[in-house]
Amino acid sequence: MSIKQHDPFQSNFDSLDEFADHISDVLKCPITIEDANHRLLAYSTHQDEIDPARISTIIGRRVPEKVINNLWKQGAIPALLQSREPIRVENINEIGLGNRVAISIWKNDEVLGFIWALEVYHKLQDSELILLKSAAKAAKHKLLQLQIRKNKKEERSQELFWKILTNHVKESDDVHMQFQQVQLTPPTLFSVLVFRFDQEITDDMERKLSYLLQTTQQVQVSLYTTDFNKLILLISLKNRTQPLQQCENFIEHFTKQTVERFNLSLADASSGNIYESLDCISKSYKEALTVLSIKKRFPKETQSIYTYQSLGIYQFLDVLLEKRQRDGFTNQTVEKLVSYDRKHQSNLVETIEIFLDRDQNLHEAAKALNIHINTLNYRLKRIQEIGELNLKNPNQKITLYLDIKLARYAESLHL
Repeated sequence: MSIKQHDPFQSNFDSLDEFADHISDVLKCPITIEDANHRLLAYSTHQDEIDPARISTIIGRRVPEKVINNLWKQGAIPALLQSREPIRVENINEIGLGNRVAISIWKNDEVLGFIWALEVYHKLQDSELILLKSAAKAAKHKLLQLQIRKNKKEERSQELFWKILTNHVKESDDVHMQFQQVQLTPPTLFSVLVFRFDQEITDDMERKLSYLLQTTQQVQVSLYTTDFNKLILLISLKNRTQPLQQCENFIEHFTKQTVERFNLSLADASSGNIYESLDCISKSYKEALTVLSIKKRFPKETQSIYTYQSLGIYQFLDVLLEKRQRDGFTNQTVEKLVSYDRKHQSNLVETIEIFLDRDQNLHEAAKALNIHINTLNYRLKRIQEIGELNLKNPNQKITLYLDIKLARYAESLHL
């Protein structure tokens, strides 16, 4: 007659810290318990012989981003997101990570968190790995309780964000009070970012995106929500000397991670202006949407532009077009070049636009047009003759450039 093996993790524990200490006593090694976004939930007491990665995690209450990045590259985290078995991680000296074993805590097909066992004193044997699996099952109920509270808070936060974005909460003092009601610290320097995907954001995609947002330490994500195929963020910026650069760096970093880690197809990204007053959140959001709209209409020219401030003249196209249409003004130089192109099947308008896009750099413009530099010089001479244009006159040159862009903008509005 077989005797059922005693499960040391069936008892009830008052807290996750007590549970972590119990796992540590059973396995004789230091234990940390994290949520699915690598935020520290509990850790066991330990002796001095632990590695720097554990110390940094305990001090910061979250796993350092450089550790997370290396665990992704090494394949440990992808494995934990797929397997219910313990995963052994060999030491990574450059980030102060010693040998450890990790296991995911699952509820159906969703990972709720992780248990990490540091192999400081000995290597865990097969029987101990089985005990670690039992510990992961026992931890599920505690993490489910935490997740329910977390989901309710996220729902309240997303509701608040939509109220602000849609101007249902306008005044700065009111916004500040609403932040306090959902127990969030309002940002002191912020911008609204919008990431547009090629498809509607599903629940599974949102979980993956939330993971990236929760684990990043480049900026603080104060609020986020989704709208069909758009991910909308309110980020708090740490660097007051170069906040614009910080914004652009985060957009590039986040865009790269969506592809590398989860193979999500990101169409574009944008950022509104950077503000300090909370009543400007909705304004920054509208500016971010403007950037996306302009990038869609001028994809080549704005390929490397993400922020509203970097749009330059594209910020004013709608206002300028309205004035041109109201005044009934037409630029005679543009009209003459368009007429010549139609009659002779040439591309003088494209030539002058690309030439001015490249800041009148002959070599770059010729390369973009795929023509010899002598051909470009000939065309520029013809453009000046036909359009009665003096390219050395900045006023004429800037006006021509603006009117060419306005014509393209007007055309895109009717497509």
